[in-house]
Amino acid sequence: MLKKFSNGCVRIMNRWLPDPFLFAIILTIVVFIAACLGTQQSPWEMIWAWGGKGKGGDGMWGLLAFSMQMALVLVLGSALASAKVCKKILNSIAGLAKSKMSAIVVVTAVSTLCCWLNWGFGLIVGALLAKEVARRVNDVDYPLLIASAYSGFVIWHAGLSGSIPLQMAAEGGKEFLGVVYQAPLTQTILHPMNIIMCLVVLVGMPLINYAMHPDKEHTIVVNPALLQDEKEREYKIETPAEKMEHSKILWGIIVIAGFLYIIHFFITIGVANLDLNAVNTIFLFLGLLAHGDLRKYVDAIGDAAAGSAGVLLQFPFYAGIMGLMVAQNADGLSLAKMIADFFTSISTDVTFPLWTFLSGGIINFFVPSGGGQWAVQGPIVMPAATEIAARAGIDATNYYGRAAMGIAWGDQWTNMIQPFWALPALGVAGLKAKDIMGYLVVILIFTGIVACGGFLLWGMMF
Repeated sequence: MLKKFSNGCVRIMNRWLPDPFLFAIILTIVVFIAACLGTQQSPWEMIWAWGGKGKGGDGMWGLLAFSMQMALVLVLGSALASAKVCKKILNSIAGLAKSKMSAIVVVTAVSTLCCWLNWGFGLIVGALLAKEVARRVNDVDYPLLIASAYSGFVIWHAGLSGSIPLQMAAEGGKEFLGVVYQAPLTQTILHPMNIIMCLVVLVGMPLINYAMHPDKEHTIVVNPALLQDEKEREYKIETPAEKMEHSKILWGIIVIAGFLYIIHFFITIGVANLDLNAVNTIFLFLGLLAHGDLRKYVDAIGDAAAGSAGVLLQFPFYAGIMGLMVAQNADGLSLAKMIADFFTSISTDVTFPLWTFLSGGIINFFVPSGGGQWAVQGPIVMPAATEIAARAGIDATNYYGRAAMGIAWGDQWTNMIQPFWALPALGVAGLKAKDIMGYLVVILIFTGIVACGGFLLWGMMF
């Protein structure tokens, strides 16, 4: 029954799921029409708001700095995962897999933990580990193994590289509609309820993945000979330029300087105030350290950069959508305010984060990026959170964190059936989205139940 359900989901996805860039275009058109009708602004006024009103920091170009941050999360994490020392560690971990069950459990658990630390790192680590395990366990279903590796991504936005909570914790916070919203990590990533939800996923998901393993007749195995990694680059060090590129002195100076800065950051700022820049700094110098060579790291970054193409292409359109959402008419009415007022009218302080999570899951189909979704949904959710907190007589600062995590969990939730971020892992594995999508529908259902229950308990207990 479970297999038939999965196969049906795969057929639907293959027929109806276009490229994520088309979603960005479709959503732009939908929001454009809705904003014109809802706020009674002219099409020209909305085109002007979409493009940025002639200002370099608005509209389509309002997320340039954030786009670079998100691209670097993926690139730096992927470059670290490709280091030889990381691959050796993965080989050792793969040795723990002795059977089908241990293979699925190990891959799922390691991928989940790594995605919680850094989603770009976790995506690549999970796929590399799955390939190594497939070489050792010859009766495990390969598509399910890769699906298990990708399933760990369902927890990324609740972890240390989550763009929404890190922006909320950054100095200066995040501004929407002229209001600055802030929340420390203790009210988002490090909040007890968020940690509990993550632990439930970490413990339950490996067992659910194994329960989906097909019988022997329907198991798809892969020839281990087809899973060999590409031959490692060989370098000639002959010219003065090549000697400088491989200089251990230059490498050592920059690595030591980087880690001195990181240590000073933790002493003076503290882990609770991590932001995207701090996370990227850590992974930048971890990558340099792991590769042990400046030239090798340059090449690793070059290889990883191709995976950021989707982010670079789509973020201007997400920023343009944000411009459409917040464009105000003469009476100060915007589409974002209209939607925020609707959510305020149907929610209590307990149910609002739950509604935010569910709506976030829907929006993620059209905006398959946490940063892009924050740009689109943030101007709706955060003003509504302010009003609901005031109405309930609770501390708005604490409530901002809970509302923001509703967006974060919604974003990561439907990534399971939105194949945009699966592409790096699928590229490493040599599979297509249709090969793993059926399994991921089941993970979607499981994590949806965990999140719904978690947000209701969060509102009632804290």
